[in-house]
Amino acid sequence: MSLFDSHCHLEMGEFDADREAVLERAFAAGVRRIVTVGTTLEDAGRAVAIAERHPGVYAAVGVHPHEVRAIGAGTYDALKKLAASPKVVAYGEIGLDFFRNRSPREVQLARFREQLEIAADLDLPVIIHDREAHDETLAILSGRPGRRGGVFHCFSGDRKMAERCMELGFHLSIPGAVTFPKAESLRDVVRDLPLSRLLVETDAPYLSPVPNRGKRNEPAFVVHTAAKVAEIRGIPPAEVAEATTRNAMDVFGICGEEGKEA
Repeated sequence: MSLFDSHCHLEMGEFDADREAVLERAFAAGVRRIVTVGTTLEDAGRAVAIAERHPGVYAAVGVHPHEVRAIGAGTYDALKKLAASPKVVAYGEIGLDFFRNRSPREVQLARFREQLEIAADLDLPVIIHDREAHDETLAILSGRPGRRGGVFHCFSGDRKMAERCMELGFHLSIPGAVTFPKAESLRDVVRDLPLSRLLVETDAPYLSPVPNRGKRNEPAFVVHTAAKVAEIRGIPPAEVAEATTRNAMDVFGICGEEGKEA
């Protein structure tokens, strides 16, 4: 099987000691493509540098809602410069997080709108972080008709929300949480929605799937998420791997082994 981990954070410090070994294990597990996603300007720079050094690894740049309180006068210009790399395939992760509120809500809302405009100017798909802010996230995204869609990372809504996301041109990325015993609502979404709109991800180093809960997550573990999606849908894991890889390549504008579509 050939798998695509559509969302992880290889640039984070949790991987500093063994990043190359993590990538080797991913490749051995059949993970051929990875998007490593910046959450701050500094991490975005590291993500781009990692992607530029490794075939099959791509990057997304942006400022996570937890961190938007720190956006300064030069932040957006610096992100735009990073986005010029041919290995940058998305803008994100951006959005709203009203669960932890590490940045004030009004700041999150303003910066989300600003970053959506930057993504549109760059003609990049967006990677959306949405936690306990479904209505507000959808309201903002509904106000930008005709813009490129992207991915709802770690999708946590119900089927009705999933249908609305798809209407807005978004794909839904399924994390390792789908393997958790209490994640029945997520499994319902996976069971009912078109396979053509699903991606799989690790969100490494977070959200390790069963049977690796309690360990640091890493891209190799996306095989467990794909296997669970296959089990839920009653289809072979290879079919899930093929479809979610194709979907991710379409969303991120990736063609062939290393090219990025013009």
